[in-house]
Amino acid sequence: MFKRRGIWIVALILAIGTGIVVMKKKTAGNGTQSASKQPATMVAQVLEFLPTDVVIVANSDVRKLLSLSGALRPYSQAVVKAKVAGDVLEVLVREGEAVQPGQILVKMDTADYDSRLEQARGSLAAVQGQLEIARQTRDNNKALLDKAFISKNAYDNASNQYAIAFANVATAKGAVAVTQKALADTVIRAPIAGLISSRSVQPGEKVSPDNRLFEVVDLRVLEMEAPVPTQDIGSIKIGQQVQLKIEGVSTPVSGKVIRINPATTVGSRSIMAYIQIVNQDGVLRAGMFGEAELVVEQKTGVLSVPQTAVRNEDGKTFVYTIENSVLQQKQVSLGLQGDSNGIASVELVSGLSKDAVVIKNNLGNLRAGIPVKMIQPAGKV
Repeated sequence: MFKRRGIWIVALILAIGTGIVVMKKKTAGNGTQSASKQPATMVAQVLEFLPTDVVIVANSDVRKLLSLSGALRPYSQAVVKAKVAGDVLEVLVREGEAVQPGQILVKMDTADYDSRLEQARGSLAAVQGQLEIARQTRDNNKALLDKAFISKNAYDNASNQYAIAFANVATAKGAVAVTQKALADTVIRAPIAGLISSRSVQPGEKVSPDNRLFEVVDLRVLEMEAPVPTQDIGSIKIGQQVQLKIEGVSTPVSGKVIRINPATTVGSRSIMAYIQIVNQDGVLRAGMFGEAELVVEQKTGVLSVPQTAVRNEDGKTFVYTIENSVLQQKQVSLGLQGDSNGIASVELVSGLSKDAVVIKNNLGNLRAGIPVKMIQPAGKV
């Protein structure tokens, strides 16, 4: 019995020893495998950039702009009103039609004014007859006075009657002229060249003097009234060129400052400036909204970078550049901030030279010294 127990003990010891040996081999194998994988996790970090992520420093023009906005309105416009009362017979134009100076817009009934004119002419003829009688009487009395046949008093009475008749003729002529003008005013004409923007009269209506009938606008020249903050008014000069973006028009429009109001607008701290635009193509309309950009200051042929490339940290102003395929941090000094070819840019006074490659946008905190690789967008070689 003791012999069998001993055999079992020996077998148990051998089994334990075998397990220990197997575990050591596995441990050794795992250690070897981990060691072989370790170098793969130590690959150096490389930053990849697209061509659109960088910009090449070059000479350009930097402009400081002042933005203004306002609505366009005609430089020349006119309100056509009735000058006399009367019944409207014809209205010859409608909204949107072009008219020329002197073109007939409305014809009114002239019967009443024809009668008045005949009456005025009849009165003129009567007083002209009286004037002729008074002249003859005066001349005859003058001859009699020279022969002492009548008194000086009689001659003076004849002269006074002539003067009264002469005045009556002048009055009658004036009445004829007034009546003729009233008759002419029954035909209403365009005061300026332009387009009919509104019409407030219809055939058959009876109008009174000063009734508003039409509005005529000349769209060949427009202007924009734009409020300017008082702190910026010193930057605006008469004749200053302006670029405008008009709502609904794809291409920029040129204009110039033609007037500056001498006083501030009531209730605001602004001064009105007036910008004139020549509407050569006729695409602009009254009421369109526009945004103007005035060049307040400009520097030509200076080094510049987009404002998005500039970083400010811990009191330092710097940009990230790529030199020899390595990311670098370059401290810079800046000058005029403004616009360069439609991009918000800033002048580089020092810190970079021409043709330097600069990271265009803020990509967060980057570490100088990291290798850089330029890649092409997908689908391009």
